[in-house]
Amino acid sequence: MTEQRIESSVAPGAGGAGTATLHQVIADVRAEVGRVIVGQERLIDRLLVALLTANHALVEGVPGLAKTLSVSTLARTLRLSFSRVQFTPDLLPADLTGTLVFQPREAEFHIRRGPVFANVVLADEINRAPAKVQSALLEAMQERQVSIGGETLALPDPFIVFATQNPIEHEGTYPLPEAQLDRFMLEIHVDYPEREEERAILARALDGSEPDVRAVTGRDQIAALRQASARVEVDERLREYVVRLMEATRNPDRYRLGELSPLVEYGASPRASVFLARAAQAYAFIQGRDYVLPDDVKAMARDVLRHRLVLSYEAEAQSITQALVVERLLDGVGIP
Repeated sequence: MTEQRIESSVAPGAGGAGTATLHQVIADVRAEVGRVIVGQERLIDRLLVALLTANHALVEGVPGLAKTLSVSTLARTLRLSFSRVQFTPDLLPADLTGTLVFQPREAEFHIRRGPVFANVVLADEINRAPAKVQSALLEAMQERQVSIGGETLALPDPFIVFATQNPIEHEGTYPLPEAQLDRFMLEIHVDYPEREEERAILARALDGSEPDVRAVTGRDQIAALRQASARVEVDERLREYVVRLMEATRNPDRYRLGELSPLVEYGASPRASVFLARAAQAYAFIQGRDYVLPDDVKAMARDVLRHRLVLSYEAEAQSITQALVVERLLDGVGIP
């Protein structure tokens, strides 16, 4: 399907010099992060998709795969403030959002803002904190504001949350409910590096040759990047393709995927349709294009849909995962 292309009414480069400059900014950001992070291009691209669409992402991978370093490096490259919160069972909502502190000299309470007041917030091992802390973060993600002592405070703009989960350790964890998972635009799976990439990582560690991070752009240009990403053309046939993919998660029989009917308990909501289309726009923009290809939709469908499908007990008994179901959907649903 790589060679297939649906022509857009907007020709490549039709955005003019301004769009070309913004494409170069993204290319420079990717290159700068790539100087620090060996491999993990897939992770970096999806972090950028979340940034360009003003949404949040769940990052899942075993320890030691540079998840935290990737997020902090991206923030420094963009001159954004960054905070990392280690979620633990004894964490309180006030530890995250902030609290009132009494000042004896003034005999008044003053607001002390928590680590959530940053442009990029890394919620490390979010499933280790109890439900009330998870809810406090998710409320901030949705409303982009928090209330402390009866006063409502706006969070900085941009405001992006990247939450990590460890897929191999579940003892003492509090899994996120499906309704809360749905608030994350993407669920990004981080894989092990290739052999040559790991050799490069080892060489840097032994030689002490980790490069410094150079800021490429600033928050003032992020708004322009987001606007340019939102202008990427999505052909009517691709919009129909997105709708068909979502419908197939709810009614597989309509697309001759009857074998999926007993496996999927609940399909994706309309929010997933919007997220997938916007993610495809941002992904195409990152690749330097002003139009979306079918492969852009397919590339992002895995990250948008995996955590939104609720599988049945029958699927669990057969060791069928959401990832396998998404692959079957992509294979079975044709482009109109």
